[in-house]
Amino acid sequence: MLVFFSALLLAIGGTPLAKRLALSLGIIDQPSARKVHKRPTPLLGGVAIYIASIVALVVYDYFYIRELVGILVGASLVSFMGIWDDHRSIRPVVKLLGQTAAAGILVASGVQVQFLPYAALNITVTILWIVGITNAMNLLDNMDGLSGGIGAVASAFFFLLSTMSGQYLVGSLSAATLGACIGFLFYNVNPASIFMGDSGSLFLGFMLAAVGIKLRFPANVDFVTWMIPVIVLWLPIFDTTLVVISRLRGGKNPLTTPGKDHVSHRLVAMGLTQREAVLVLYLICGALGVIAMFLTQASVFEGYAIGVAVLILSIWGLGRLEEVAGL
Repeated sequence: MLVFFSALLLAIGGTPLAKRLALSLGIIDQPSARKVHKRPTPLLGGVAIYIASIVALVVYDYFYIRELVGILVGASLVSFMGIWDDHRSIRPVVKLLGQTAAAGILVASGVQVQFLPYAALNITVTILWIVGITNAMNLLDNMDGLSGGIGAVASAFFFLLSTMSGQYLVGSLSAATLGACIGFLFYNVNPASIFMGDSGSLFLGFMLAAVGIKLRFPANVDFVTWMIPVIVLWLPIFDTTLVVISRLRGGKNPLTTPGKDHVSHRLVAMGLTQREAVLVLYLICGALGVIAMFLTQASVFEGYAIGVAVLILSIWGLGRLEEVAGL
């Protein structure tokens, strides 16, 4: 709780300072046809999220030094690349290489998945998971309060899950991320006065991916529990899948073609307001978190029955949302 409240207060106090810094440096997100905001809005809110999380962890979390250092160094790398991208814009391939390097730092520190029989497979899946979730949270940052709120909900469930299994490091990481996200949301809910930018969304995605890897559930078997972090973070995974499929079908590059084709935009096109669309996605993420908590005690049959059900509903949702016009 000390980590949580420290991060919360640091984010509340630091976000206005980040806003002033963005305005003084001219790091501002201008309105355009592909964006939903109507006025120039300063970026760098992610800097407040980053500093709040890091300071809270460094001050209070002095155990598990090697793994903690690996996580913080990797998260710092992707966040600094995000600042660079917010200010100057960098090529997608450079960002991808940097994210892969950050994932490699994580693996070198001992943080990696361990449920597969071969070390090479574990390392490969770890890198794909880190890079995938990092970019998924970056893509999800497309509407006021969305990425920060989903990050807060996911962090809250990771905190509960780690508490249930007595994991100190994971609990601290989750609490710091949760506090920073909630503190930032004071300024980012619709209408937002500041955006987190790539510096925040990439950092948030990296932290959530790392926490998901660190979760352990000794009361159940890995054959079931590998699904738990996937379910908690299923919404950004689903959104990224929808965007990639939609853009490929339209003959566009899914990595370099921006647009209002995300789940949130499609919900607005279906008649919801921006606030209603974001709230619906919060509720969906919360429901997925509850399912993930059930999986900690589920049998193999129950776990895979739930996994198949979520997959079928997701396929139906992809088809339904892809039919939405007016984007």
